[in-house]
Amino acid sequence: MAYMINLPYGGNGSCFDSDELVTYVKDSLRGYIIQGQQNCSLEDHTKPRSLDYWLRVNYADNKDTKQAVNSVINTLVNTGRFEVVKKLQCPDTGNLCRGIRLTSDK
Repeated sequence: MAYMINLPYGGNGSCFDSDELVTYVKDSLRGYIIQGQQNCSLEDHTKPRSLDYWLRVNYADNKDTKQAVNSVINTLVNTGRFEVVKKLQCPDTGNLCRGIRLTSDK
């Protein structure tokens, strides 16, 4: 079931369909995505395979403002499709980072 997830800092009612994120995560072949929120411009973002970067590029009017804030993560978890994991390997840096992992294929 698809849920529309609001981006509180995205501008002008920015939101995205949770099913699009599920598809993106599945296509990554990792089954997860790191949160990757950064206080920087999109141009200076260092984690292009993170949720923050994906949201900025695809759904936010305010592309230079972090988008993968905790309220967005919590809303995604509340859909039942994701769970928070604190030690996921960042595909960009190799460091362990907080992120969300798919919990189901529904």
